Amino acid sequence: MKIKYFLIIILILQSNTVFAQLFPILGGQRAGISTAQFLKIGVGGRATAMGDAFVAIANDASALYWNPAGLTQFQNNQVFFSHNKWLVDINHDFLGAVYHLDETNSLGISLTALTMQKMPVTTEFAPFGTGEYFGFSDLAIGISYSRKMTEQFSFGATIRYMEETLDKLKMRGVLVDLGTFYWTGLGSTRFAVAVTNFGSNLAPDGKVVLIGKREVSNWQDFAPPTMFRIGFAFEPYQDEQHRITSSVQLNHPNDNSENVSTGFEYSWSEILYLRLGYKFNVEEQNYTFGAGVNLPLEIANFTFDYAYSNFTRLGSAHRFSILLGL
Repeated sequence: MKIKYFLIIILILQSNTVFAQLFPILGGQRAGISTAQFLKIGVGGRATAMGDAFVAIANDASALYWNPAGLTQFQNNQVFFSHNKWLVDINHDFLGAVYHLDETNSLGISLTALTMQKMPVTTEFAPFGTGEYFGFSDLAIGISYSRKMTEQFSFGATIRYMEETLDKLKMRGVLVDLGTFYWTGLGSTRFAVAVTNFGSNLAPDGKVVLIGKREVSNWQDFAPPTMFRIGFAFEPYQDEQHRITSSVQLNHPNDNSENVSTGFEYSWSEILYLRLGYKFNVEEQNYTFGAGVNLPLEIANFTFDYAYSNFTRLGSAHRFSILLGL
């Protein structure tokens, strides 16, 4: 009971801050103040197709990214892989595994990588290239733990090491995710709160030699892309063959305006899935959709999901994910 009251107080305090800045003009001035932007790219065809409104659902291994408290919301051990063909020929990949120690404790490990082809080095004196090339890549490794405190309330945390490489410069840091998951007891309604990428400011290490042999080794530090999410989900209709899940989520980033995500999932016999999502007050992004199929095999439960994300001017992004239940 004390846990429930404590959680409600946190939500009230946070909501006063979040709802006070729901207008686009408030918060937009924060754009561009954080680094390690690859940590904000969502994973999984299921979550993305539902508009990223997933923290209050998070009942598979993709919870390693969305809400670590969700690791106790399913029973079987799982391996999860997500590939994202991101904008401008950037590849974003996520690999995770979840192992249940017992009925109340779960462990997980995850790996995130963002890669792209090497680019030519250009200068003001060689605008078409110097003949040299430089690379850019991101890497993050996380360890997650979740515990079911009661039948209704779960808590989870992730410690993540991240590294960003830009030619000769490297930026390293340790970040933390915290999440909660609460079943209200009113039908299938539940809500969740997650704070991700929380940590100290990050700055690159390394030295760059400029034109005229000038050396630069002091760099400005920036905050990580901390995100506060609160979500609510329930099933408006469900029987033995059909299920409809709806979700709404309020997102409070530290580097932009607040926004709202909504998502819907239709399931036929837990074999075929159709999904739809929409993002409000998100620059460039709007609607998403996708589908999935679940095939129980002898060695594992195999699930394949696909998601399409539309961007108003930048084109589109495609995500594919595979979930193996062992």
